[in-house]
Amino acid sequence: MWKLKDEAEGGTRAQNAKKMRELLENCRDVAPGTREFEVGLAAPGEESTYDVVLVSTFDDQTALDAYQVHPEHEKAKAFIGKVRESRQCVDYVI
Repeated sequence: MWKLKDEAEGGTRAQNAKKMRELLENCRDVAPGTREFEVGLAAPGEESTYDVVLVSTFDDQTALDAYQVHPEHEKAKAFIGKVRESRQCVDYVI
């Protein structure tokens, strides 16, 4: 989950959330072994602690590792690093 800055990279929080969703959606099928991949934005007009959430499931650590180093993911990470105020992440094994 990410909380975004009010303004960054020439965009508002809402504009950057949409761009972030687009960049993350481009990562949906980049790694074999990706089972689920969902990007959500906080509901407009609702008070939320965070602005963007990614929920993803991978077959195994190898699939997650492939996703993390893929050029599309690296591109998304670069943008996110510039527009995020904070981030929360939990990786776990089922």
